[in-house]
Amino acid sequence: MTTASAAVLREGPEQSDEYIVRQVLAGDTGLFELLMRRYNERLYRAARAITRDDREAEDVIQQAYVNAFSHLRQFKGQAQFATWLTRIAINEALARVRRRGRYEPFDDEVSNVEAITPLNATPDPERQAFAGELRELLEWAIDTLPGGAREVFVLRDVEGLSTADTAEALGVSEDAVKTRLSRARTALRRSLLERAGASAPDVFRFYRPRCDRVVANVLARITSMIDDR
Repeated sequence: MTTASAAVLREGPEQSDEYIVRQVLAGDTGLFELLMRRYNERLYRAARAITRDDREAEDVIQQAYVNAFSHLRQFKGQAQFATWLTRIAINEALARVRRRGRYEPFDDEVSNVEAITPLNATPDPERQAFAGELRELLEWAIDTLPGGAREVFVLRDVEGLSTADTAEALGVSEDAVKTRLSRARTALRRSLLERAGASAPDVFRFYRPRCDRVVANVLARITSMIDDR
């Protein structure tokens, strides 16, 4: 990393993704770290929604960053950089689960998504007292949604992407995003959210140690790629 890159990381004002991309392409490759730290959690959540495995999701996003860096000149700014990057991670995750026959696509023709757990009108006070347990329960519940619905729910309700950006990232129509999100919300709300009071943004968090590990691994791979050129 150059001295200029380190200074930006420490104290500089937040630069746009497009500006950072231009700087990386101009040779300041250390600035790629800014993009990774900016989108680590979003990419992890998107990959985790597809793979349903923490370690594999982490491996997916590392490969996604390497793929993005390798093809950075192909980013033309027609979509937001974050959307372009998220799509790369989603494609990598989907390719992996499909190769292993572990992905059941969402059926848009099905009129409803079954509730995940039996309804219970009486909240469990003991569960409500432990936010960590509730978060784990919600993560499990999201994992039981069908493929397609999981990704939409995580990108829209957990990560906060717009309908348009979610559709662009997943390569589906905005109507499909709306339909899948509505059905996923209904299933989750009935079985968990209203009963437990869990907060969706708390699930699949990407905390600092994991973030640092991913950044270090990717930067090492990028440095090796540059040295081999």
